[in-house]
Amino acid sequence: MPRSPRHAVPLTVALLVVSLPLPATASPGLARSAAAPRATVAAPSTPTFATASHRHEAGRTTVDTTAGEVRTTLRDRATGAAVRGCLSLVPVDRDRLTVVFQGEVQEGRHGGCTSVDGGDVLASNVPPGRYHLLARPYDTDQHGLQWVGRHGGTGQREHGVTIKVRPGRTVTAPTVHFDPPGAVTGRVTRAADGTPVSAGHVMSLPVVPDPKNSDYGAITDDDGRYTLTGLGPYRWPLYYTGYLLASQWSGGVADRRKADTVRVRSGTTVTSNQELVAGTVVSGTIAVDEMPNYSQVIAFHARTGDVTGVVDVGADYTLRLLPGQRVLLRCDCAHVPSRWYPNAEQVSEAQPVRIGHTPVTANFDLTGPATDPAP
Repeated sequence: MPRSPRHAVPLTVALLVVSLPLPATASPGLARSAAAPRATVAAPSTPTFATASHRHEAGRTTVDTTAGEVRTTLRDRATGAAVRGCLSLVPVDRDRLTVVFQGEVQEGRHGGCTSVDGGDVLASNVPPGRYHLLARPYDTDQHGLQWVGRHGGTGQREHGVTIKVRPGRTVTAPTVHFDPPGAVTGRVTRAADGTPVSAGHVMSLPVVPDPKNSDYGAITDDDGRYTLTGLGPYRWPLYYTGYLLASQWSGGVADRRKADTVRVRSGTTVTSNQELVAGTVVSGTIAVDEMPNYSQVIAFHARTGDVTGVVDVGADYTLRLLPGQRVLLRCDCAHVPSRWYPNAEQVSEAQPVRIGHTPVTANFDLTGPATDPAP
């Protein structure tokens, strides 16, 4: 039986405006995070940490995966006062960035929050590797979201500081200086006929949506209009989605790094309109012994690792993607580890699929074992 239109929306969006819960404990000092992965429908296949340090013992090489820590302080730029908020560690490595499942924003699985007094934050249990830092204030009326830079915030991930976490070590990141927020407003329409895109989403971080929850940031109204708040006053690439339309970054591109950035200013609202195209159809069949109630095919940009398309599936699926990109397809479609197209358990073994202007067929068969990687 086909899924309802609501379940079939290819929702590749990003969480900008969220209600951040206070830590369960409010003891003075540094707040630690458990940094445990969230529950998923299908068991994830976690990639090997290629950035972990190596030890040479008795003529053989072993990998040291001892967790590390990241310490920093959240402050108001103008006053220097301590600010309450959270810090997320977003992997630089493409393969690790793809460890995102149903209901999860693509912001990494490790981080920490301040105590109720604000200021100091400690992210513990962090696997070795390189990370960008995303800082979220609790009070988005006073402070804006930012990627942490060496000397201030930025809206572009690649312009942020890169932190290298070493096994068993604590690294001190630059102090986070929050600025007052700004907003973006605009209208989203269909490129084909100019009609408004209603119930679309505008955000800055991709997400794999939960079919029961569509509360992901700014949603367009019946006239295609939206207002996105809580952004730091920097240049931001924005992500746009719509039902039966290809998701895309501002400027109509599939690669976040090539997006036209939107200049946000503190205390004001700027305008960013966007036209969405139908995109190229990627479809296929799914053979599986038993499928969970909620199953999805997810497309990741082959170079950046960003989520670029999501669709709920049954015995088959139809996904629309923007032409001019290469993607890695993952099927979260069974009570076993997810399968990467054509038949791999690890993203490193996935076969990129080129998206042009003609339809693409990509079938999944999960009834047998995954293909063993080449020696």
